[in-house]
Amino acid sequence: MTAELRAEPRPAAPAKPPAKPASRRKAEPAEPARPAQDGPSRRRGRPRLISPLTLRILAVNVLAALLLLGGLLYLGQYQQRLINAELDALTVEGRISAAALAEGAIEPGYDEFADGLPELSFELGRQMVRRLVETTDTRTRLYAATGELVADSRVLGGPQGTVQIEPLPPLPDSSPLTQLGRDIYDRVVNAVPGREHLPRYPMNMEADATRFPDVQKALAGEVGRGVWRIDRGDGTEDMLLTVAVPVQRFKQVLGAVYLSRTGREIDEAVRQVRMDMLKFSGIALAVTVLLSIYLARTIARPISRLAEAADEVRHGHGRQAVIPDMSRRHDEIGDLSVALKDMTAAIWDRMDAIERFAADVAHEIKNPLTSMRSAVETVQRVKTDEQRSRLLAIIHEDVQRLDRLISDISNASRLDAELSRAQAQPVDLRALLEWLAGLHDETICREDEGGDGDPAVPKKPKVRVELPPPSGRAGDLTVPGIEGRLTQVFQNLVSNALSFSPAGGLVLLSARAWPDRVEVTCADQGPGIPEAKLDAIFDRFYSERPKSEAFGKHSGLGLSISKQIVDAHGGRIFAENIKDADGAVQGAQFTVVLPR
Repeated sequence: MTAELRAEPRPAAPAKPPAKPASRRKAEPAEPARPAQDGPSRRRGRPRLISPLTLRILAVNVLAALLLLGGLLYLGQYQQRLINAELDALTVEGRISAAALAEGAIEPGYDEFADGLPELSFELGRQMVRRLVETTDTRTRLYAATGELVADSRVLGGPQGTVQIEPLPPLPDSSPLTQLGRDIYDRVVNAVPGREHLPRYPMNMEADATRFPDVQKALAGEVGRGVWRIDRGDGTEDMLLTVAVPVQRFKQVLGAVYLSRTGREIDEAVRQVRMDMLKFSGIALAVTVLLSIYLARTIARPISRLAEAADEVRHGHGRQAVIPDMSRRHDEIGDLSVALKDMTAAIWDRMDAIERFAADVAHEIKNPLTSMRSAVETVQRVKTDEQRSRLLAIIHEDVQRLDRLISDISNASRLDAELSRAQAQPVDLRALLEWLAGLHDETICREDEGGDGDPAVPKKPKVRVELPPPSGRAGDLTVPGIEGRLTQVFQNLVSNALSFSPAGGLVLLSARAWPDRVEVTCADQGPGIPEAKLDAIFDRFYSERPKSEAFGKHSGLGLSISKQIVDAHGGRIFAENIKDADGAVQGAQFTVVLPR
């Protein structure tokens, strides 16, 4: 296909009506209309109260914070260190008590040199046990070597009349609301697995030493330690720490001191740490929620606005819908808004181009049809064969013109789809331009050499290529593109230049390489281009041909298609006149700029 440039004015055609815009012809559909897309179209409904994206952001951030908080609240190692420290303190206290009982609770009148082995005095043991625990809250029991319970700090009196002492719970030192929080905390802590591995303390078998493994260990001469769980009576459980220390005199085990203390102080220390952590975690959680909501609003709300605007563009009947401009955000959402605005503008431009193309096609097709109709109507009225032959020749030319026009329009309409599907490949413009020049020399210029040497026969114009040396960056003329379509562009330019060059003239193809682009120029020695038409020559169906060329040989789509191909490659094409020092036009030059 050749490019079109300057052409003589059309001769007057008979019965040519004024041009009217293309009209759409209604036709009954042969089958029901199918949807434009494969899946069902989902139209946005009412705005949601809470965006799903907001919920997801909240879930991710809050879940991470709660998992971290749960791990911190466990405090297993911290609690175990407190238990070990408390057991160590009980062990020291038990050793002191055992040493005191070994010295002061022996039967009166015992002589270690005359009486043999010492014996433990039960009465002295009870008195000393009560004196030893006066300043502590530790329950102390004394067992004989036989396992018999001798003394218990919680029991007053002797075997015939005893009074059991049960310590009262401490009075609440806080407000009812704080106490309610403590009760809830205790129930939650007891509900969480953590003390099930501890043995239950035998409340109803306290007098039987065989039920306490640590006491049995102490009666064997070793220190026994134990951690138990004990019921409070209100459905919750406490921790009980016990230590059994042997009462020894000269390595002889006289009995065992059994000390027990609740772990309420440990629980209180752990509770205090957890409460402090809960306070700070609550603040951190509130800040996390607020920041998550802010983050979600900065992401979800703009996306929702863009989706609503896109939905308005999709379902609207006019161009009132405007994509919100968020380019000042300088982030991905800003880039998305710019992309949507550009895409919407490109869609409207494409629709406008389709409408203009349809109108232009209708107008261009109407011209030969009008000429044919006039000729057909006239041929019935002519009387001579000469006039009839002339009219039939006009009809034949109009049919050829119409066929050529329809073929060019079909090629132009398929061009967009082909350019969008094809993949860009490296194209060597050096080889392409040299091939075009060689093709002209072998096929066209051979006609001059094959003549009889008659100087009266005008010589056809020649094509010459001027390219930089192939070495170095300046000689690299490779660009990404579609080779077949770029070949079509330069063929159009060369054919156009040859049609306007005088006999024996020269068409010059040259190229220059820049770091970011390659420029290719095609210059002829023709009459040039009217200054007012330097931009119009790229319009669709614009045709201006040499005066010697018959009218209707070209459709006026060549340069328009060339511009369309160059634009699809991200480049640009423009025309200018070549002038001498005096300003006289010496020819026309087309420049194609393609990005590297």
